[in-house]
Amino acid sequence: MVFRFQPITAVLPANQRPEIQRKPEVGSFRLVFWSRVIMSKRKGKISHHPLGECIEQVQRILRERFCHQKLTDGLEGVEAQHKHLEELLRRTAVYGESNSVLVVGPRGAGKSSLLRSVLQELLQEKEVQENLLQVHLNGLLQTDDRIALKEITRQLHLENAVGDKVFGSFAENLSFLLEALKKGDRASSRPVLFVLDEFDLFAHHKNQTLLYNLFDVSQSTQAPVAVVGLTCRLDVLELLEKRVKSRFSHRQIHLLCALTFGQYLDRVRAQLSLPDEFCDSRFTQEWNASVKTLCEDKSVQEVLQRHFNCSKDFRSLHTLLMLCLSRVTLAKPAIKASDLLDASRLCLADSKTNMLHGLSVVELCLIIAMKHLNDVYEGEPFNLQMVHNEFKKFLQRKSNSMYNFSQPVVVKAFEHLRQLELVRPVDGSPKTQREYQLMRLMVDHRQIMAALQKYPQCPTDIKQWALSAFA
Repeated sequence: MVFRFQPITAVLPANQRPEIQRKPEVGSFRLVFWSRVIMSKRKGKISHHPLGECIEQVQRILRERFCHQKLTDGLEGVEAQHKHLEELLRRTAVYGESNSVLVVGPRGAGKSSLLRSVLQELLQEKEVQENLLQVHLNGLLQTDDRIALKEITRQLHLENAVGDKVFGSFAENLSFLLEALKKGDRASSRPVLFVLDEFDLFAHHKNQTLLYNLFDVSQSTQAPVAVVGLTCRLDVLELLEKRVKSRFSHRQIHLLCALTFGQYLDRVRAQLSLPDEFCDSRFTQEWNASVKTLCEDKSVQEVLQRHFNCSKDFRSLHTLLMLCLSRVTLAKPAIKASDLLDASRLCLADSKTNMLHGLSVVELCLIIAMKHLNDVYEGEPFNLQMVHNEFKKFLQRKSNSMYNFSQPVVVKAFEHLRQLELVRPVDGSPKTQREYQLMRLMVDHRQIMAALQKYPQCPTDIKQWALSAFA
């Protein structure tokens, strides 16, 4: 069948146009192109973009989503926690009521995502956007109160107000900062949100001065302040001093990893899907269809199930998806199941197995000798002299002397294995000579055999010796 197209100016009215279906054959490029032009003409605009430009936009959008952990939809399973936190922060931002709360949950449970989601929703209101100030502190960065106070001053843009003033105490300095935030009429202060990430680390500050003063302000009428602490320790209140604990409101919001694999799979699909406002509508449909097909693949679901069982942390998921995204090119403008499998191997790669790949032949022989000793003596510790003797037994069975290494070479190889932490001393072992110090092997049979299979140009007799050791 031959299709004849007339110029665009001669296109029939909409009620008289025949429907043209896209054919998958290679020779139908002209048909696809003109059908796209006709469809875009119906919408009043042409949405055709070069493939290279579409791939570039995909890389930009998804990388920003993975690196900044921007969720494409609302958080699932934490609606009650979201509502509770939103009410607390709204009372501070709108009505000037001071509050303090702890968000507690394991790493990767979504504590930071929950807070970002609440703030994003609140900041859509004009009153909150104009009045609410935010100060974000992290216990890993602000390791003492002096650094924390300097960071508070910087984030509130009050460096000029402080100037060269000298304050007698931390409380006076903080009070001056909050006083400087009063509005032009000097009648009311602007509400301030203090977010303390890794909250438990602030409890290690001297006298817990920062926590004491923040909680003290939140309990008084000095200024509207909301203190939100994020921590993964359930016993965090036991770390607080009595005077600090008495000023805390004892509000806690607990997050648990109650995500099912079905929800996890839906999140993967949402993270990889393109938004409707993408530059090319047809490319968006094809990309999202390929993502849906990818998530329905059995091998892909097995890989994602393995990652789900290891960790429900979306940061590790973003690392996996980022590796898949790096394989998208002009020649392959979609993510395939093989890309996800290869990325999974990289993410779940055993670090010790990879370290074994880089060992020398003598070091690999010592590892095999140690494993042989573990099998013979049922996991009892060994020393360098025992390992060397086992190695010499292997050499005596060989007619050639290609592995006849001297004692200093063996000792140096053993010390290198110790530096790599592939072997470690037995805890509480008495101080003895280096040759007789008791050690334990930190790799197992599976890791050794996996390393031997991929070891470059591994001698056959060493492989046979390893197999005999595990027989």
